[in-house]
Order: sequence, then C-alpha cells, then structure tokens
Amino acid sequence: MQPVYLLVILFLYFGFLLGIAYFTGKDDSNAAFFTANRNSPWYLVAFGMIGTSLSGVTFISVPGWVQSTQFSYLQIVFGYLLGYMVIALVLIPIYYNLQITSIYEYLEKRFGLRSQKTGAALFIISRLLISAFRLFLVASVLQYFILDAWNIPFEATVIFSVALIWLYTKRGGIRTIVYTDVFQTTFMLAAMLGSVWILMNKLNYNLTDLIHSEQYQKYSQILFWDDWKDRKNFFKSVLGGMFIAIAMTGLDQDNMQKNLTCNNQKEAKWNVLSLGVILIFVNFVFLFLGALLFIYSEKQGIPIPVVDGKVSTDLLYPQIAIYGELGIPIAVIFFIGLISAAYSSADGALTALTTSLSIDLIKIEKYEPEKQKRLRKQIHFGISVLLILVIILFRYILKDNVISSLLQVTTYTYGPLLGLFAFGIFTRHKIKERFLPWIALISVLFTVVLNKYIGNLIEGFNFGYEILAINGLFTYLSLFLIKRKKE
Repeated sequence: MQPVYLLVILFLYFGFLLGIAYFTGKDDSNAAFFTANRNSPWYLVAFGMIGTSLSGVTFISVPGWVQSTQFSYLQIVFGYLLGYMVIALVLIPIYYNLQITSIYEYLEKRFGLRSQKTGAALFIISRLLISAFRLFLVASVLQYFILDAWNIPFEATVIFSVALIWLYTKRGGIRTIVYTDVFQTTFMLAAMLGSVWILMNKLNYNLTDLIHSEQYQKYSQILFWDDWKDRKNFFKSVLGGMFIAIAMTGLDQDNMQKNLTCNNQKEAKWNVLSLGVILIFVNFVFLFLGALLFIYSEKQGIPIPVVDGKVSTDLLYPQIAIYGELGIPIAVIFFIGLISAAYSSADGALTALTTSLSIDLIKIEKYEPEKQKRLRKQIHFGISVLLILVIILFRYILKDNVISSLLQVTTYTYGPLLGLFAFGIFTRHKIKERFLPWIALISVLFTVVLNKYIGNLIEGFNFGYEILAINGLFTYLSLFLIKRKKE
C-alpha cells in the first residue's frame, strides 16, 4: 500500500477526532478540562479505558513478544484483575470520599504538601517516560512504513504526532478524552479482530485445527510453573501484574482521572472491575494474533524486520499487514487500529500530566480564574514540547522489546508511590517530610542495583515485574525510619 494513502487515512482519522473535540470542547473551563464536571457515563469511561490500557505498545509489541515468551504475558494480565479489585475496594472509596481532582491531593491531606509534590513528581516522571515509550513505537512505525519514503526526518514525525494530540486536547481536556477514547477503542478492537479473521483465512485454518497444530503449540503456552528463578514463573508474573495494575492505574493520575469523572463511587467501581475482566479476553486475542503472525511469516518466508542492525519483532505485525500481500483491507485495518491504540493512551496522558503539574506542583487554584486558565494552557503546551524531546531521545537509547522496557521502567518509578500510599492507608503515622524525596530516590536506586546483581547472589535467578512489590515494600519499611514520634 502506497505511503500517500496511509497519510490520507491519518488525516481523515484526525479530522474525526477534531470534530469530537469541537463538540466536547465548547466548555473551556478548568472544571471541564480536569474533571469533565464529574458527569461522564461509567460505561463510556470503561469502554474507552480499554484502548487506554492497551495502547499502541500492546497493539504491536505484545504480538511481537510471542516469539520469545509465548503466551506468558497473560499471567501478568491475570494479576491485573487482582489489582483492579484492590483499586475498586480500597482506593476508589478514598478518592471519592475526599472529592479530589488529583489523586496526589490525598498525600497532602494525609502527610503534607511535600508528600503531595513528591508523589506528583514520581507520577510525572513515570507517565512521561511511559507515554514517550508508546508514542516512540508508533512514530517508528509511521517513519519506517510511510515517511522514510519521502526522506522526512524522525524528529519531524514526532513533532507532527504530538502536535495533533495537543491540538484536539487543548480545550476540552478530560471531557474530550472520554469520548475520543470510545471512538479510538472501537477502531482498535475492530482492527484486532479483523486482522485475526483475515490471517485465519489466508492460512486456511479453522479454529480447531489451528489450536491443535504443531505451529500453534510452539507459541501458545500460557502457564509457566516449574522454574521459580525464571521471570516468566506464574506466581512471579501474577504478583507483578497485580502490583503493576495497582500502581499504573490506581496510583496513576492518568487512569484515575477518567474514573473520577464518573457520577459516583459505585459507577467508578463498576468501571474498574469490568475493565479487569475484559482485558483478559482482549489480551488473549492479541497473543493469539501474535501466534498467527509468526506462523504466517514462517510459511511465507517473510523475514522479521531489522532496524539499525537489530531484529525488531515489534515491526512484524506492520510488516505483514502493510507488505505481506494480505490485501489493502488489512493494511487499512492495521493502520487505523495502530493510531487508535496509540493516541487513545497518549492524549489522556498529556491531559493527566497537565492536571498533576497544575494542581499538585503549581497549585493553580491560588490564582485568579482567568490566570488559572492561561496557566493551564501554557503547562499543556510545555508538557507537549517535553514529550517530543523525550521521544526523540529514545530513538538513540532504546534497544529492548518496547513492552518489556515499558514494564521494567514502572518497577523503578512506581515503587515509591506504592510504598507511600500503602503507608498512608495502612498506618496512622505522620512522617518527617523533608526526608521523603531521599527515601524515594534511595528506593529507586536500591531496585536498580538489586535487579542488576541478583543473578550474582542466586545463580540463574531473574526478577520479573514482581520487583515492583519489593520496591514498594522497601519504601514502606523505610518510611518507618522517618515517622514522627507523636502521631
């Protein structure tokens, strides 16, 4: 499929998004931007969050991960469901009872202003890196399959991508995001199912024959019980998945900001619990798609793409969809699904970063209403520029499979948040706040060193994403060292 046609599809797609932004962004107030006036239907939020939770990373990198890890990623998703239960039963009641805009306002009420700023800073660093990961992947695909043909530099691709997101979120904020997420999730799921259906037909398999075939069996193992040292071990994966969900959703302003736009606590709980169940089925289909892609590439002799001298399984799906002689329909389906998955997570992140910086660090409410709005817009633009710079930096330093790198980052940066919130919820102690930033920094460094050298202590041992729980526990215990004597 010619690059010019893909570019036309991209502009038409963003035309729809701008149309949605026009109708939902008429209220330019900070209340609409930050909370959508707390009247979003929970079922729309839940459906839209499917796309946010999956993102372009899942759309491309999870199928590409099947070659090296089979279906073991599903063990992590089982853990997600347990994490969502904790969010619904513990965190959502706290947030709704306090009627807060940023979830890090809880830390101010529980410990003080410095704790709020520390929590917000950890989120901003974490979400900025994660969003940059996700957009880096999509920008790489756009570059590889479209813009390289016209010798357009990667930096221009990144600026173009982020500028489009900024354009349709700058007025309506989270109110616009709720509705654009529904639109984008619909296209992403349709692309996933459409790709599976087309590949099944091309391979001349019915479902029963495929599942019992040797080719499929080679990729389809889900549960890994035996080797406790392996990062794919079932218990390590489930534990890691649970804490990733708690940290990346329950302690993350991006995801919780959408939950806090629901009318009440009960609807927000339904939103989270239904999302946890649906994600198991959706991620299974993505892994199933990955198996189909590798089976098809082997039968047709399609090589895995190589970028800068490195084999990139992340690009196998786009390679087959666009150049694998499956026809124009799958190329169109894939491309729309990719941009839907990518931008449904990036636009919300941009809004959440603006919210946290405005509410938690700048304390925007202390200014006059007109200045508040002006500051919000300036912060929104500044975050967009910063996101561009980080994505371009990743071009030169990122080497691993993207979803693997993405989840690894969360174990380092979300751990202190996990420990701090747990200390606030499960103890009654106050802390000496001036030491808190140092505790957070030490926790991150401790996790990095432990993860790097654990193999020297226990031969053959590898941490999975359960190291996030260890990071959080280290922070939690360290906070007892700086608790105040008087409670």
